[in-house]
Amino acid sequence: MVWFFLVLVGILVPAVHAKTEQGDVSALTVMYGSLNYPSQLTGWKKSGGDPCGDEWKGIKCSGSKVTEIKLSDLGLAGSMGYQLSSLTSVTYFDMSKNNLKGDIPYQLPPNAQYIDFSKNGMTGTVPYSISLMSDLKHLDLGHNLLKDQLSDMFGKMPKLNYMDLSDNDLSGNLPQSFGSLSSLKTLNLQNNKFSGPIDVLAKLPLESLNVQNNRFTGAVPQKLQGIATIQTGGNSFTSGGNLNRQDHKDVKDGKGMSGTTIAMIVIGVLVALVLLLALLSRKSSSSSSASHFLDEEKLSERRSFTPLVSRELEPPSNFKELKSLQSSASIRVKSLQISPSMGVKRPVSEKMSSLSDAEFANRLNVRRSTSIRAIPYTLTDLQAATGNFATGRLLGEGSIGRVYRAKYPDGKVVAVKKIDSSLFQNGDPEGFSEMVTSISKLHHQNIAELIGHCSEQGHNLLVYDYFRNGSLHDFLHLSDDYSKPLTWNTRIRIALGTARAVEYLHEVCSPSSVHKNIKSSNILLDVELNPHLSDCGLAIFHERTSQNLGVGYNAPECTKPSAYSLKSDVYSFGVVMLELLTGRKPFDGSKPKIEQSLVRWATPQLHDIDALAKMVDPSLRGLYPPKSLSRFADVIALCVQSEPEFRPPMSEVVQALVRLVQRSNMNMRDDLSTSRRTDDSDQSDYY
Repeated sequence: MVWFFLVLVGILVPAVHAKTEQGDVSALTVMYGSLNYPSQLTGWKKSGGDPCGDEWKGIKCSGSKVTEIKLSDLGLAGSMGYQLSSLTSVTYFDMSKNNLKGDIPYQLPPNAQYIDFSKNGMTGTVPYSISLMSDLKHLDLGHNLLKDQLSDMFGKMPKLNYMDLSDNDLSGNLPQSFGSLSSLKTLNLQNNKFSGPIDVLAKLPLESLNVQNNRFTGAVPQKLQGIATIQTGGNSFTSGGNLNRQDHKDVKDGKGMSGTTIAMIVIGVLVALVLLLALLSRKSSSSSSASHFLDEEKLSERRSFTPLVSRELEPPSNFKELKSLQSSASIRVKSLQISPSMGVKRPVSEKMSSLSDAEFANRLNVRRSTSIRAIPYTLTDLQAATGNFATGRLLGEGSIGRVYRAKYPDGKVVAVKKIDSSLFQNGDPEGFSEMVTSISKLHHQNIAELIGHCSEQGHNLLVYDYFRNGSLHDFLHLSDDYSKPLTWNTRIRIALGTARAVEYLHEVCSPSSVHKNIKSSNILLDVELNPHLSDCGLAIFHERTSQNLGVGYNAPECTKPSAYSLKSDVYSFGVVMLELLTGRKPFDGSKPKIEQSLVRWATPQLHDIDALAKMVDPSLRGLYPPKSLSRFADVIALCVQSEPEFRPPMSEVVQALVRLVQRSNMNMRDDLSTSRRTDDSDQSDYY
């Protein structure tokens, strides 16, 4: 009997002592390592341990689950790890006033109510996963190094009552989903580079608002002017814009000028300004009327090489570069004005106004050609420019229709996508118009933007910029005398740029846009070999056609057109990355049967260093960093997983590729002579 009691005690005592659930232990262990095992975290262990049973500094539990992490002002460095989503019971998470670096982890405790990461050195942007935290009440990310635009991700956060994003480098307009923050009482956005109006805040129950020192414009809504505490100085608001709740008293000076005298002076100044503006407007109009098309390709040849990644990861060294780029951008916009032969007038509202240095620096990495709207072309002009859609002008053909090269007498070249008329039920012109409107809203530096359209006599045509370097498919799979192998750095740059384009469609556009047709032939390369994703906004046609992406690009779950999703896009992008790594086609019937499907052949070898080295595109001739290769393979492995729920969101893919570049210390300013086509203005590349 005594023996039985001792055995029972031996079994039960360890079970009672080891209280913490394993998922929480694992997450905190990863965090401990990511923080470089700081001595300040007394009680923490490098492996195992019992945070709830023992005394781990800053950790509080309820039963066997961790509920609070309070590690503020401890001089911690490093990052927070990647398993925070396992902490499902954590409601309070405070890492403020430390020296944390790197991006805010995409995966955060999903049920957190209080998050404070303020006063660190965190980079990247606000992770989209915050949009899933419906219980969040307090969010403080102030005093960090966050940048870029905010995604439109605040639509399902009804409990958020405090948000501080101040003292960062955030830019762009406030997302419309701000208007859904029905409980928000305090909002701090000061000392950023936000722009546009603040009308979206007008209906919020705000009691304290600080938007000082941004680039906001327009007027401060009347409803906001009644807030108890409001600070709006340092912006470009119109009348009544600089509110700071200080009493303003009229100053009376008995020795000063009379009110009548002051009024006359003011009127005189206003009259002079009106006359001056009229004179400048007349000169501007005269200059505009004399403008004409410039060949974008020739213009690009005169620009210095400024690849995508170097612009995204490195701040501009000085504003001379920015002004030079601004000048090029201005010419670029003017080059899209339609020549008189096309019979189309460009609306006055579309003329590009000059930007200040600060404004241009703010917009440089956000979007491309934002002031350009798709304009109508006439069928007669497009027929003339394409030789009546001659076979010799055909660039490519897909399930949607054919793409032709159009060249005008002044040298301007565009690509014209002629959509199969059978895709529009009963020739529905309104459907085409709605589609054009939708596509015209897509603005991103890595998306092939729509510049024109035409719907006449049963023809539905979309007009895009022409990319003379053709598609990524051409570069990788069509070896000829016109091209040289893409360098490793250029391949990474293409992957990152394309990932950013897909991230924009998935997580910035509202509602999210599934591409459904991501493949190397839809990734177009400009003269600097920066990628531009085409076919954006045409997903509806892939539901109506019997064809799909093609063998090799389809995710396993996509057995019918309606099955495509954000996660199937991620899979297709992973296949494109495999093409970049191996130089192989997604499916190649000329290979041995075991090697015909690229994903099936490559996936088992992605974590085998020796096998990986043998998989690399032979045309690279071993000129790549081994660590970079391994990290790139890790990202691919995540994207091409057979189960869609395990594939990462595109924002996480982008972050992983950015970290790859940063850790590899790549010189992204490649010598283009090692990987570009020769100048052949008549070369027919697939669009």
